[in-house]
Amino acid sequence: MAQIKPRNVVAGFRFKVELDGIQVAGFSEVTGLQAEIEYEEYKEGGVNIFTYRFPKHAKYPPLVLKRGVSNGDELWKWFLNTRDGKIQKQSGAVIMYDKKDHELCRWTFVDAYPVKWSGPDLNATQSSLAIETIELVHQGLKFIKGK
Repeated sequence: MAQIKPRNVVAGFRFKVELDGIQVAGFSEVTGLQAEIEYEEYKEGGVNIFTYRFPKHAKYPPLVLKRGVSNGDELWKWFLNTRDGKIQKQSGAVIMYDKKDHELCRWTFVDAYPVKWSGPDLNATQSSLAIETIELVHQGLKFIKGK
């Protein structure tokens, strides 16, 4: 059997995050790049060997962005505005780069706003980085292949 070699496999740590065209510095982790189509099951009478599944709509979990705490407070202010009813929706992208820093692909999202902010876990007995987390809900993902 012929062995298949993977092509263009890239490291998962070469990425940046943009919000409304502005690169937001230093995110160390992004999770939630997922899309799922919900479906409805229908069991037809007399057909016992399978169940029909009909697509309904797409569902996107929140994006969770993590970064080291810095003196910048833009994420906290964005969250506070949402909490206070002043929702500022932003579009953005998670951009992945190859080893030569060329854009490989991007996942764009639209109408995002924060629904959760978490500050760092503080423990004087550990030497780990202080990480802040912001969770964004959005209206969908679009995958765009790089040039």
